[in-house]
Amino acid sequence: MEDGGPWTVDRFFEGSPTAYGLYRAAERMATGLGPLEVRVSKSQVSFRRGRGFAFLWRPGSYVKSTVPVVLSLALPYEAASPRFKQIAHPSPGIWMHHLELQDSGELDAEVEQWLREAYEAAG
Repeated sequence: MEDGGPWTVDRFFEGSPTAYGLYRAAERMATGLGPLEVRVSKSQVSFRRGRGFAFLWRPGSYVKSTVPVVLSLALPYEAASPRFKQIAHPSPGIWMHHLELQDSGELDAEVEQWLREAYEAAG
């Protein structure tokens, strides 16, 4: 991706229709929770409410990976689930849960509940 110009959702997901489709599905789920702001940077797209609560990024931009998108959720607790690729504890009261997404069917009721909890904790 060439350097220059503002980062937009379209630019971020350029060249990966699968990743873009996963983003759109996650965005529909997130906007159903209430008002939020979408911010795009070179490294990620974030959903914010007071602070960031969900982040989408393309692992193939950093390491060799066939995973189109990772959804990272900032939860106020550690959710023990084998679905998470990794859980980090970057600061008090925040656990980052990294969920690899291959298709939109993985954005199910369980993910929606985690997203809702992250949304509520961010306000």
